Amino acid sequence: MLIASTIAQLGRGILLLGFVASFFGAFAAAVGAKRADQKTLRLVPRFVGIAMAAAIGAFSVMEWAMMSRDFSLDYVQKVGSRSTPALYNFAAVWSALEGSILIWVLILAGYLAAATWWMRRRINEPLVGWAIAVMLAVLAYFFLLSFGPANPFVVGAPGVTDGPGPNPLLQNHVLVMFHPPILYLGYVGMTVPFAFAVAALITGKVDDGWLHVTRRWTLAAWGFLTFGIALGGWWSYEVLGWSGVWAWDPVENASLLPWITGTAYIHSVMVQERRGLLRVWNISLLIATFSLTILGTFLTRSGVLNSVHAFSESDIGPWLLVAFGVIVAASLVLVFMRGDQLRSSGSVESIYSREGAFLLNNILFAVFAFVVLLGTVFPLVVEALQQRQIVVGEPFFDQLTVPIGITMLFIMAVAPMLPWRRSGRDSLGEKLLVPAVVGLVSLGLAVAVGARGLAPLLAFGLGGFAAGSALAHLGRAIRAQRLNGFVGRSNGGMIVHLGVIMICVALTASNSFTRSQEIDLVLGREASFAGHTFELVGFEERTDSRSNSVRALVSIDGGKAYAPAITKFTRIGMNVGTPSV
Repeated sequence: MLIASTIAQLGRGILLLGFVASFFGAFAAAVGAKRADQKTLRLVPRFVGIAMAAAIGAFSVMEWAMMSRDFSLDYVQKVGSRSTPALYNFAAVWSALEGSILIWVLILAGYLAAATWWMRRRINEPLVGWAIAVMLAVLAYFFLLSFGPANPFVVGAPGVTDGPGPNPLLQNHVLVMFHPPILYLGYVGMTVPFAFAVAALITGKVDDGWLHVTRRWTLAAWGFLTFGIALGGWWSYEVLGWSGVWAWDPVENASLLPWITGTAYIHSVMVQERRGLLRVWNISLLIATFSLTILGTFLTRSGVLNSVHAFSESDIGPWLLVAFGVIVAASLVLVFMRGDQLRSSGSVESIYSREGAFLLNNILFAVFAFVVLLGTVFPLVVEALQQRQIVVGEPFFDQLTVPIGITMLFIMAVAPMLPWRRSGRDSLGEKLLVPAVVGLVSLGLAVAVGARGLAPLLAFGLGGFAAGSALAHLGRAIRAQRLNGFVGRSNGGMIVHLGVIMICVALTASNSFTRSQEIDLVLGREASFAGHTFELVGFEERTDSRSNSVRALVSIDGGKAYAPAITKFTRIGMNVGTPSV
C-alpha cells in the first residue's frame, strides 16, 4: 500500500501543480493584459511551461501505471488487465472517463504551449495576453476536473491483482490508438480560436486582426476533427456497424455538431475578410463551436445518453453543464457589450454573389446543426419533463438532413463561379455550362447502373455538378499558376470540396444500392442472394487468455472466405460480433 499511496499521491500532486500553475498563470495574464504590465506578462510563459510539464507528467504516470499493470490504482483495476495486449493496454488510458479527461488536459496544454511559443514576440499585446489568459483558465478548469470528480489516481481496493481490461469494443481494432486522440485534437483545438475571439471582445479589437491570428489554428483543429470523424466512420465500418459508417448515434452527433459550426465559420470568415461583413455571426460561430465541444463532452461523459460510445454515469455531468452555461452566458454578454463595434457597415448587395452564396450556405449549416442538436438532446428533454424514455432514430435525421445536404451540393457547385459583390446572370450561365454537363453525365451514369429515387438521383447529379465546378476552378488555377494552382486558400478549398463530394456520392451509392436479407446458411450448402452465391465452408474456434471466438468461414462466388466472428470476452462475459468486410 505504500507504493500505491506514493503513485496516487504523485499523480494527484502533479495534477494539483498543474491546476495552480494554470490558475495563477491565467490571473497573471489577465492582470498583465488589463494593465499593459509587460513585466507580469513576461512571467506567463513560465506558468505555461509548468502547466505543460504537469500535464505530461500526470499522463506519463498514468501510462506507466497502466503498462506496468499496477492494480493499486482504482482506474487500472477498472480498465487494465494482465491479458490485454500492450497496444490496447496503452490505449486503455483514454478508454474510460478519468483517462479521457486526462488526455484532454495533455492536448490542451500542448495547444496552449504551442500558441504561447508562436505568439512569444507579441506576448505584450493585450489581445494575446487575454487569449492566453482564457486558454489557461480553460486548462485550469480541466485540471480541476481531473483532480476532483474525474481523478484517475484514486487508490483502489487492496489485494486486486488483475482487472477486466477495457471495453471489448476497444480491444479489437488498431484504430483505438488513433481515432480518440485525433478527435480530441480537433475538439480541444477549437479552444485556441475561441480564446482569441473572446480576447477580441474583451479588448474591443474586433477588426480583422484577430481573424488573421486564428486562421491556421482554426483550420488545423477543423482538419483534425474531420480526420477523427472519418476514422470513426472507418472503425464503425469494420467493427461496429456491419458495413455502416454513420448511425446518427448521439455520441457521433456530439462530434459532428462542432464540425458543422466550424465548417460554417471557415466559409463565413472569408466574407468578413473580403467585405467586412458577418462580424457578429463569425464570433458567434466560434463561441458556438467551442461551447458545443463542452456540451459534447457532457453528453458523452455524464452517462445521460444511451450510446455504444458513451461512458457510464458519473459525477462529472453537473460540472460540465455549469461550464457550458457559464461559457455561453459570458460570451453573450461580451457580444452584447461590443454590439456597436461589431456591426457591419455594408451588406450583401446581391444573392448572385460569392458572399450571397456563403450567407445561404451558413443558413443551411445553422439549420443542419439545429436539426442534429434537436434530435440528440430531445430524448433528454422528454425524460426530464415527462419521466419517460424515447429514441430519435435514423429516419428523423435522414428525412431532415438529406434535403439540406442536396441543397449544399448545389451551392457548392455555384459558389466558386460567383464573383464578390454581384454577378451578371449571363456570365454565370457561361461559367456553369461545363460543370452542368458533368452533372448530367454523372446523372446518366447513375441511372444506367440502377439508381432510382429522387434524393439519390439529385445527389449523383448535383455531386457531378459540384465536382465539375471544383475541377473547372482548379483547371483555371493550374493553367495560370502551374503547380501552385494546387495550393492557396481558394484552390485548397476546391480540393477539400472534391473530397466532400466523393464522400457524399459514396454514402449515397452505399445507401441506394444496399440489399439486405436474412439467410440461414447450412454447412456445405449454397444460398443465392442479389446475384451472388454464398457458401458456409466451415468454422474456426480461437481461444486465448482473454476471449473465446468462433469464426464462420463464408465463401462468396467461390472466392476467398470471409470470416465474421462472435467473440466472448471471458472476464467481462460480453459477446462482440465482428463483421468481415
